[in-house]
Amino acid sequence: MNEPQPEYVGFWARFGASIIDSVLMAIILVPIARIFGIGLDPESAYRLDSPANIFVNGILPAIAVIIFWIYRQATPGKMAIGAKIVDATTLGKPSTGQMIGRYFAYYLSTIVLLLGFIWVAFDDRKQGWHDKLAGTVVIRSR
Repeated sequence: MNEPQPEYVGFWARFGASIIDSVLMAIILVPIARIFGIGLDPESAYRLDSPANIFVNGILPAIAVIIFWIYRQATPGKMAIGAKIVDATTLGKPSTGQMIGRYFAYYLSTIVLLLGFIWVAFDDRKQGWHDKLAGTVVIRSR
């Protein structure tokens, strides 16, 4: 019997999910940044000039995203569009190591003019570089 093929989630849907996630993250992080006296301009987010800045702009978002991926296989944005992250081979739940690796592979997807994310638009399985490196795909939830 033929298994139904998964519906891979493409670039624009994933872009929309990332906008939702970014807005939610800002709603949470802006008040925390104000408490720590961290600048809210875009350049401040990338400075490593204080432990508070590193925590609020680097560590806290990473922990939040990875926890959502591990326990829900999606961030709130992906949940809103009915998508989830699965293992590319088994289509089952990815390992914790895959999820952590996927997060750090985001940096590689970003470095070359965001080409690793844009790759989703052209790949047959809609995988970005971070998906390929982690062995994951993003599919529609059933």
